[in-house]
Amino acid sequence: MSRLLIVNPFASGVDEHRLASVRAALPENVETRLTTAAGEATEIVRSASDVDAIYVFGGDGTFNEVLNGVELDVPLGFIPGGGTSVLPRALGLPRNPARAAQRLARGTTRRIGLGRVNGRRFGFSAGIGLDAELVRKVDELGRSPDGRRPGDVAFMRVASSTLWAQRGRFDERLEVEGTGRAAFVLVANCTPYTYAGTVALDLVPGADFEAGLAFVAPVSLRARDLPRVLVRGAHGSGLKDENTLAARDLDRIVVRCDEPLPLQVDGEDAGDVLEAVYEAERDAVTVLV
Repeated sequence: MSRLLIVNPFASGVDEHRLASVRAALPENVETRLTTAAGEATEIVRSASDVDAIYVFGGDGTFNEVLNGVELDVPLGFIPGGGTSVLPRALGLPRNPARAAQRLARGTTRRIGLGRVNGRRFGFSAGIGLDAELVRKVDELGRSPDGRRPGDVAFMRVASSTLWAQRGRFDERLEVEGTGRAAFVLVANCTPYTYAGTVALDLVPGADFEAGLAFVAPVSLRARDLPRVLVRGAHGSGLKDENTLAARDLDRIVVRCDEPLPLQVDGEDAGDVLEAVYEAERDAVTVLV
């Protein structure tokens, strides 16, 4: 059997020792391909043929590239090698890459749905506004000499400075078609929406890999609301309240912005958008769990 392992050597949790332990845990006859630039994982997957499984060791950006490149109905195994690695953790895999690889080597599979926004697939989330602004500002900090992105501490500093710059106020800037106006929108394909270290943040209750897309869109948000939001997210009740638009199990969501706003897709900056068309791609891919 032919198997492929795609590795992003610049991911924050990937190094020679961890890669060796991952390779040792996977089945035999696995070809390893290291990426050298953004977008390369997509091209590697598109050119792959006659493979029985594709494993990916990297972060959520690399996982997203693979999801946007895969054309065969081949099992995909996501091994956490990024700072957050939301997708494999949401699938129930261990955070330790070697233990995750051992699980994947068993060959147990599951079918899951994906989301699309303006034609680009996403595995777990694609938000417009606040969370995308934070992703962009963290990226603007640059990378370390070894190519790795800043971690959770840098993200918290950026979040604090963003709140200060906004005077702690986030008011209506977009409209969710058929639902109403809001300050920002979080669209999810699964639970949780993200992680803060070891803590899962369920910001979009009701999102599920086996269902359509779910969203929450706060009409407004104040700095004083954030501690409550984080506590509720950690306890699984998320942002949904009387001041928040929300729906679940949707096949299509259309968002129109008052001005170009940043979009993030699986934690990657996808540029500014005036309109975003989200579509659910149900029963899209086979994953190893």
